[in-house]
Amino acid sequence: MKRIKHIITGWLMITGLVFGQTGEVTNVGTTAASFLEIGVGARAIGMGGAFVATANDASAMYWNPAGLGFLSRPEMMFVHVDWLADIDFDFAGAMFPLGQFGTLGASLTSLNMGEMLVRTVDQPEGTGEFFQAGDLALQLSYALPLNRQFSVGMNVKYIYQKIWKETANGFAVDIGTLYKTGYNGLRIGASLTNFGTDMKLSGEDLLAHHDIDLNIQGNNGLCICHAGNARSGRCRSIFRRHRNGSDAAGNHRITVATEAMHPKNNTESVHAGFEYAFRELFFLRGGYRNLFLKDSEEALTLGARDFPPGF
Repeated sequence: MKRIKHIITGWLMITGLVFGQTGEVTNVGTTAASFLEIGVGARAIGMGGAFVATANDASAMYWNPAGLGFLSRPEMMFVHVDWLADIDFDFAGAMFPLGQFGTLGASLTSLNMGEMLVRTVDQPEGTGEFFQAGDLALQLSYALPLNRQFSVGMNVKYIYQKIWKETANGFAVDIGTLYKTGYNGLRIGASLTNFGTDMKLSGEDLLAHHDIDLNIQGNNGLCICHAGNARSGRCRSIFRRHRNGSDAAGNHRITVATEAMHPKNNTESVHAGFEYAFRELFFLRGGYRNLFLKDSEEALTLGARDFPPGF
């Protein structure tokens, strides 16, 4: 009982520290590679994104790599989403347990905006040219359970972004931990994600000739200027509680999850979610994303799934 009190006290202290830092400056739009914030997995999304302490399938490669350490068989995951404004989002990943040597995983994340018409001030209806914009992330994951209750994991990822002839690339890492308390299914997880190098767009279209003063003759009207800058280094600190409970017959299971977030490019918030399972055949999920977030545009989530007999 004393250990449980210490766990709860620690969770409350960290949550207090996270929300005690909220200020007027939100830093929205100050980081690059925002496509990495798009969650994967129907189960996790249905639970409002509160999945860091659950992280018990292949989607752990995104939510918390430490969760891979407790998986005992190979898994693969493929996700395709018709995103907003005709944007395609894709995720593909696979993980392989290596016995006492831990678990290894690899994944690919892609965001593609398709072809768009080049428009200018002089030709607002289009120049006849087309351009594309897209993002790509290649990731390697590794997790090692230190014992039956505690696991650590890490992701290393290469990030590439392109818009027309301009490109940017960089590297980032994720670090995660997961602890099974052994008390009534209580799990505690934490992760630090997308901590990496600066990213800066470069390309020939960012070089332009600029006349310093159009009203003065004789000055150099071919000065070259460089425009465009994107910086990456966002950090998401998550601490979350997860609890399972079942009836005596084992027909019903309810999972409740909460997650506190401290991002670099926004204000602090909380994700909360639940999952109800009937005989592990039918699942009903719900959640609430970005509770307490300033100017939030997300709220309730809902999902369901069932397996046919004999599946």
